[in-house]
Formats: sequence, structure tokens, C-alpha cells
Amino acid sequence: MDVETQVGRYVVITPARNEGSEIAQTIQSVLEQTVRPAAWVIVDDGSTDDTGAILDRYAAEIPWIAVVHRKDRGFRHPGGGVVEAVLDGYRALGVTDWEFIVKLDADLVLEPDYFERCLAEFTADAKLGVGGGTVYNLSNGKREIEGNPAFHVRGATKIYRRGCWEALDGLLVAPGWDTLDEVKANMLGWRTRSFSNIPVLQRRATGSNDGAWKDYVKNGRANYISGYHPLFMLLKCVKRLPQKPYVVAAFGLAYGYLYGYWNKIKTVNDPELIRYLRSQQIRRLLFRESIWK
Repeated sequence: MDVETQVGRYVVITPARNEGSEIAQTIQSVLEQTVRPAAWVIVDDGSTDDTGAILDRYAAEIPWIAVVHRKDRGFRHPGGGVVEAVLDGYRALGVTDWEFIVKLDADLVLEPDYFERCLAEFTADAKLGVGGGTVYNLSNGKREIEGNPAFHVRGATKIYRRGCWEALDGLLVAPGWDTLDEVKANMLGWRTRSFSNIPVLQRRATGSNDGAWKDYVKNGRANYISGYHPLFMLLKCVKRLPQKPYVVAAFGLAYGYLYGYWNKIKTVNDPELIRYLRSQQIRRLLFRESIWK
């Protein structure tokens, strides 16, 4: 029995916008995997650099790599734009008999056994619906883990079991999609978690394209759109006050969240999901069992 048979057949979708300086390393690290994907669709999301040309060269040489080129929308569209690109890639998949589908960012570097080890986690837990490695950055040669709750898998590297993917009925085209998918999965009886023992290098820190203030404002707005409970959000901001970047993180989150109220931005159109999320947040605040554990 080969390794693929043991851990499952998987496909990968990668959205890439202006990743000409990073994408070749990501592709090379996937080519070196001990278990390679059955198909990989890389979506050139309107790049204005040489990303598209680099992708076309690889696709011409590797039969299981396909490229989708999207028109340049003229601006970055955090959250929604990424999901739109992923869904375009999903529609372009030529393989239908997959067991796992992966959303993989274009600035990651993986260890050769990354997917083999991640998929082994799914084999060991039949109720694991979403999983992925723990993201870290390098700062002065030192690893810096991007911390997150155990149930949360970073949007940069998400692996979905097919049954869970189909139960989710697609990803939400909105900021906060990469938390709401896991909340919904838990609501539907699946488990989700990051694998603390399986690292993945992200060459650019999350939010580095926008700068710290804009990134925290964006996250606060995403929390509002996702339906976060106001009390949970307040305490989240208070918790951020003594953390770097001091004050900026707390006030950026608060401003982004309140911006949603001031401008009457539409929240996710799923009352049941929002009720579940808020109930879990209240349980967390009361130190009761929740998806935060």
C-alpha cells in the first residue's frame, strides 16, 4: 500500500496576487512532497507583476498543475477576494475523486513530509473536518509562531475533509470566512484544529501588506461581520492592550468593529451560525467548555 492510499488523495487550490518573489519557492516545496497532490489549481488573481508568467511556465512542465488567470480588479479585496479566487479554482478542478481539499497560500514553504503528516492526523481522527499546520515567521533567524486558538486553522493553510467541505456548502465570500468555516464545522459536529507539531513557514507575516493598524482594523471589521458578541469583543480588545504593538492592536480592533456599527455593514446572513458563535463566546468568558476549550 503506497503512502497516498494510507493518508488520502488530496487537491490544492492557491490564490496568488503579485507573488512573483515568493511563488517559485512555494511550488518547489510542493513538488518535493512525499505525497503529492492529485491536482493543483493556482489562481493568478489579477497580478500586475510576473506571477502569471511564472505560473504558466510551471504548468507547461507539470501535468497536475493548472493555472486560472483572473482580471485585475484594480485593488486588494481582503477576505472576499481570496474566497472568490478559491472558488474559481475549485470550479477549474479536473479531479473529482479527492478526499481532501487544501487552500494553500502562495508565500509558504513546507517541509517535504508536510502533507503526509497533516493527512495522517485526519486518518487518526474520523471527525476531524478542518486542519492544518501551525504558521510561523522568521525574525532575525528565529521562529515566531503566529498564535491562535486551538480550534482555528490559519487561512494560509487549510485542509478540509470532503464530508466537511460539502457540509459547509461552500465558503462565505466575506471577511472572517476563515473563522466562520470552522465555527460552522463545529456547529455541524466536526472537529477543527491546528497541528502544533507540524510547522509551516510563512515568508511574510500575516497582514504585512497592509501594515499593523490597517490589519487590525480589517480584523475588527471582520469580527463585526462575523457576528462577534460585543462583550467578547470588548474583552478581546482589553486583552490586546498590553500586547505588541501596544495600544495599536486594541484600538485597531475596536475601531474596525465599531466601524461596522457606524456604517451599518451587513453581517453574515446566517442567524443560526451567529447564535452558535455567540453562545460559544459566552461559554468561553464563563470558563465553560467551548470550541476554545
